[in-house]
Amino acid sequence: MGKPIRSQRKGAGSVYIAHTHKRKGPAKLRPLDFAEKRGYVRGVIREIIHDSGRGAPLARIQFRHRFKVKKVMYSMVACEGMYTGQYVYFGKKAALEIGNVLPVGEMPEGTIICNVESKTADRGTLARAGGCYSIVVSHNPDTKKTRIKLPSGQKKSIPSTARGMVGLISGGGKIEKPVLKAGNNFFRFKAKRKCWPRVRGVAMSPVDHPHGGGNHQHIGHPSTVSRQAPPGQKVGLIAARRTGRLAGKVITAKDKKN
Repeated sequence: MGKPIRSQRKGAGSVYIAHTHKRKGPAKLRPLDFAEKRGYVRGVIREIIHDSGRGAPLARIQFRHRFKVKKVMYSMVACEGMYTGQYVYFGKKAALEIGNVLPVGEMPEGTIICNVESKTADRGTLARAGGCYSIVVSHNPDTKKTRIKLPSGQKKSIPSTARGMVGLISGGGKIEKPVLKAGNNFFRFKAKRKCWPRVRGVAMSPVDHPHGGGNHQHIGHPSTVSRQAPPGQKVGLIAARRTGRLAGKVITAKDKKN
């Protein structure tokens, strides 16, 4: 029996948990209320700030409190083109302009959006990394669903009442800059958690990893592994339906009809 492998140690937490003490707080859209459902609410961008461990900047937006005579601030991931002092509008009747937030069902097909809710009023979970965006593909008024294309290329159906911010997340192109030296990666991941450098399994000893050992760096057995494999053995291509490179054309139902 070997030692607990890396995935088992990560499950215990400890040094592998996120380093959140320097973060500026949760980045979410404002809570959905009656004013947004029927009309719109105006906010003003007070500042755009850096958030530790996040590639995209945060925008601090000030709104009037719903019930009390005071102002409230919400942090959300900034979209490209935002500036301090800009007025942004949240609600069903908001205009289709950069930085405004409105239900995806109110947007025309082809709209570029970010900070998208996967469920109504969850305050934004999709397309939030630097340079990312989703595209409104189609609307289905019968089911009250809207189909969007995610940054990965996958398509997803979400409720038409789910909100999205018009535009794309700022901070794109960050990964195009060359790293040049290991020290840059060291500080980049230090702000996130213990996840770098990552030692390959075949470079380890047999006691440390199922892929370790041998006179040459090789796995020595199929890299596919069962879904029911116990922890410590469950590394590699887990429950793979297929392996290898994708070759040839993917035939869709539409192609078969033609």
